[in-house]
Amino acid sequence: MTSTGEVEGRAGPPLWWARRRDAVGDVVLGGVSAVECAWEGVAFAREAGVPTAVGVLFGFVVGATLVLRRRWPIAVVLVGIAVSPAAMGLLLAVVGMYTLASSEVPRRITATLASMSLAATFVVMYLRTRGDVEADPALVVVLSGFVAVALTVPPVLFGLYIGARRRLMESLQERADSLERELSLLADRAEERAEWARTEERTRIAREMHDVVAHRVSLMVVHAAALEAVAVKDPARAAKNAALVGDMGRQALTELREMLGVLRAAPKPAAAVAAAAVVPAVPVAPLALVGGGDDGPSLEELEALVGQSRAAGMAVEMIVQGAYAAAYAAEVEQTAYRVVQEALTNCHKHAPGARVVVRLAHRSGEVAMQVENGPCDGKATEPGLPSGGNGLVGMRERVLGLGGVFVSGPTDAGGFRVSAVLPSERG
Repeated sequence: MTSTGEVEGRAGPPLWWARRRDAVGDVVLGGVSAVECAWEGVAFAREAGVPTAVGVLFGFVVGATLVLRRRWPIAVVLVGIAVSPAAMGLLLAVVGMYTLASSEVPRRITATLASMSLAATFVVMYLRTRGDVEADPALVVVLSGFVAVALTVPPVLFGLYIGARRRLMESLQERADSLERELSLLADRAEERAEWARTEERTRIAREMHDVVAHRVSLMVVHAAALEAVAVKDPARAAKNAALVGDMGRQALTELREMLGVLRAAPKPAAAVAAAAVVPAVPVAPLALVGGGDDGPSLEELEALVGQSRAAGMAVEMIVQGAYAAAYAAEVEQTAYRVVQEALTNCHKHAPGARVVVRLAHRSGEVAMQVENGPCDGKATEPGLPSGGNGLVGMRERVLGLGGVFVSGPTDAGGFRVSAVLPSERG
């Protein structure tokens, strides 16, 4: 369908008409008016002393001008006023005044032409009635006035009503279209917000799984390499490494189950989803994927995390400054833990045999952490762990998401340093 409602491929409405049925209606009215005026042209020709054919032709042309009422309403009304002395064009005058009043022509023009039509009709009726009826002149005046008002005022009033109603409907249609556009825009924005939320959620899940799995698997690979090296020479140490590999695998599976449990949680009710599409988006704190509160990793578990790296053969020193405040937000503790965890994972990957120092400082209103490794000693064999290049990116995103500061880069001694500062309360 096209904007005018016509089926594509068909010809649209002709000339100035908006719809085909308007054109048909005006042609029918024009034909009726032409026949009427042609019939009245016979009497006009007899009174004017001209051939009947001329009067009929004149009346036919005058009546046919009604076809132009939508295009030139003023001209149609003027034609009707002009031929009123010839006593023809009743339908032309009535329909022309109605069309003029319902159009967008200024009201002062409508009032002027209506007054002219009223006066012309009154004069013509008075002159014709005075010669045909022997009655009181006052009665002739009243009768002429009544006919003039009956032929002029009702069409004007009805036209004004139809015009006002049309403008009201157009205004309502415009408002409806505007509302539809606004709703469409809101729906598009809601879809964009939903897509953004899905992207953020996928990124957060990927980051969480990277931090959880990469560290555990990295330690498992390191222990497996050590197990392979000492399996024959030192069975006791090989058994110890094998047990550590098993523990690491079980811990990784446990954390993966916790993440999958969150992902499989029941979706929000439909009402909540619908409300989210209408209410403007506001920043919402992301939920921790791996547990929450007491179930997630915390700063108290850093010592155990460092101990795992020591058990894998890394020389790690941990330095804690300040007193631990148990009032840290859960997101702050989890992010601090993940930063240290990922930094230690990178040390296993890229700096085997290097000395590592982990510093944790509890300050007023913030907690700072730093993991720094020295240069590789050249004796240890690299475990050959793959690197996706997302570790530092994920750490930076976590820290900046809580309003903290993150800095990483090589040191002058040939090592690498990762530093982060987090506010004790989520901003």
